[in-house]
Amino acid sequence: MHFGILLWLIPTLLLIHSTVSFALSDAIDPVVEQQSPKDNLALVHYRVAVLANYGVAKSIERWQPLMDYLTKRVPRASFDVVPLDFNQMNQQLLNGQVQFVVTNPGHYFNMSSDFPISWLATMKSNQHNGSTFAIGATIIVRNDSSFFSIEDLEGHSVVASDPSALGGYQAAIGLINSKEYTTNNFFNKVTFLGFPLEPLIYQVRDGTADIAITPFCTLEQMIDQGYIDAKDFRVINDATPAGYDCAVSTPLYPNWSFASSDAVPLTVRTDITRALLSISATHPASVIGLNRGWAAPISQFEVIKLFKALDIESKKIPVMLQVWQWIKLNQKWGFGLVGFFVIATIYHLWLEYRFRQKSERLFSSERQLKNKALQFERLQSAAILGEIGAGLAHELNQPIAAITQYSEGGMIEQANNIGIDSKQYQLLEKIHQQSIRAGEIVHRIRGLLQRKNAEPTEFYVHEQLMICLELFEHEFKSHNIKLSTQLTSTDIKLTGDKVGFCQVLMNVLKNAVDAMSEGTLSTKHTNRILIDLHIVDNTIHLKIYDNGIGLSCSADEFKTTFFSTKAEGLGLGLAICNDVIMLFGGQINLSKCEDDPDAPWQRGCRVLIDIPLKY
Repeated sequence: MHFGILLWLIPTLLLIHSTVSFALSDAIDPVVEQQSPKDNLALVHYRVAVLANYGVAKSIERWQPLMDYLTKRVPRASFDVVPLDFNQMNQQLLNGQVQFVVTNPGHYFNMSSDFPISWLATMKSNQHNGSTFAIGATIIVRNDSSFFSIEDLEGHSVVASDPSALGGYQAAIGLINSKEYTTNNFFNKVTFLGFPLEPLIYQVRDGTADIAITPFCTLEQMIDQGYIDAKDFRVINDATPAGYDCAVSTPLYPNWSFASSDAVPLTVRTDITRALLSISATHPASVIGLNRGWAAPISQFEVIKLFKALDIESKKIPVMLQVWQWIKLNQKWGFGLVGFFVIATIYHLWLEYRFRQKSERLFSSERQLKNKALQFERLQSAAILGEIGAGLAHELNQPIAAITQYSEGGMIEQANNIGIDSKQYQLLEKIHQQSIRAGEIVHRIRGLLQRKNAEPTEFYVHEQLMICLELFEHEFKSHNIKLSTQLTSTDIKLTGDKVGFCQVLMNVLKNAVDAMSEGTLSTKHTNRILIDLHIVDNTIHLKIYDNGIGLSCSADEFKTTFFSTKAEGLGLGLAICNDVIMLFGGQINLSKCEDDPDAPWQRGCRVLIDIPLKY
């Protein structure tokens, strides 16, 4: 059983690896495509991959000035150089880690069949009168060797940078192919050393290799820098064109190109092309970059001819075809392995199905246990709160009753001595009304906690709303809140818990005030509350909008007992409000203003109270 799973696991992991790689290439967009329309003015960072011919440090020294030049010329963009070899460049371009490449036309041609890239410009050579044809291979041997022609090289060892390097290897193989030699076994041994390029010539100098195939002008650069002596080496098949400064063994091909991923916006590519074509030969970026600026893209016809002659594309055999060829050559073991793989896969899928079933049952049981524990905790909290509430209601009744009696006595005294029109009488009357109201609220809370129903009372909705707004007048002024009302009717009557309905309104208004006091808005922002009351299909629709911080959790969570987002909140307000409105046969809903098409603004919260009218 375990052996079958192992046989299934090995090829499956390989398949998953390749699948994930391609999925990541689609999922990881370049930095330039992650910008939203609101971020168009933000600085976008681009990474430019360059072939590290002479090592990372020298490549950065050579190409970073050009990146700095592009940063100045291209609006809202910055550029950094990333020295890589051929394989690294392909991988990072695939994963979206780089958005531009500076490479030879042979590598560009290979990449263009696998990646959506565009050729923006061709580099002018620093030598050879600024020619744009400066890619070729130079075949180098020791001066004291017995090699003088291409024919003499057959059967000897050679070193080169990379099999995909147009100027480092492919051009030389094309030359050998044009001489009608068999390229597959022409050299006895081929060793690819990668970058930097100096070790290629050192291998020939030290006798480790017979022949070195180097990019055009590598020999002359090392001589100028004092790394080697010119008299120690000789160039095979010198085919240097007139006016060129370096020896070359092969035909010349277009110089390096500046290419862009098609994921980069067209405006950015256009700005880069314009900047490259306008840079002068004497600009510091050109001087340090060892070129004389950039020209329009040069035709790749000669590169295509070379690759067609070498039949490079046909040698790329797909992996599945290679597997099928191996199975045909090893039918006994091949088909046996395929059959075993199928059986192991079916068995693994069956095990996975059973495991998933058991996991779902386990998760379902765990969720039920958590829900039961949460319900038990809430019931415990409600029981404790009920006991505390009953005690508080009993204790508060006495001071509230005293306030009621004192205010009533003061009213009688004022009426007898001064009259009922005095300010003192009106003030005492308001104190008397609110003390009675406070007593009703205490009794109602006590009844709610003790599962008692409040006696239904007929009242006007508009009247209770005005009383609540009057109580909040000081709060609105202290928080600079502008109140607006849209009341289509003032004679709407309800029958039910009048005190509870007023408590709901006050709780909602208090939450709106708190939401605007907690917001981190600018001083120019105006705090607003809009109350909209109208009747639709015999149902009261009461909407209360505010432009505060809005909802930070789902609406259902706010209506849960003991859930609160306030640091000092108990989580009872909206839960009690929900119970009160349900006793009227209605419902209370919370949402963000942006989700309500009728909202007067996009920021903040909307509370909707729906209560059916009973005639």
